[in-house]
Amino acid sequence: MGYVQEARENHVKKKVEEALRSKMKQKALKECDEYTSKYAQCASGRTISVIWQCRKQAKELNDCLHHYTNDAVLEQMKKEYVEEKTPAKI
Repeated sequence: MGYVQEARENHVKKKVEEALRSKMKQKALKECDEYTSKYAQCASGRTISVIWQCRKQAKELNDCLHHYTNDAVLEQMKKEYVEEKTPAKI
């Protein structure tokens, strides 16, 4: 499949893409809740020292969030959306 054809098949309107991004972020936060809690617990009561005291928790949280929020995940969501909206060919 050519690049142009693939791009057309995965093309969605800007509002739809924004909604898919929002859905992707919500899922990431839900899936990474354990790491969010660990980071929040570490950061509680700290100010500037949170930067070095909670470095490990921040990295774990960011790694988890990145696993669920990246271009590949968004492209897959777009593809699934387009497939849902495209009528079946008989």
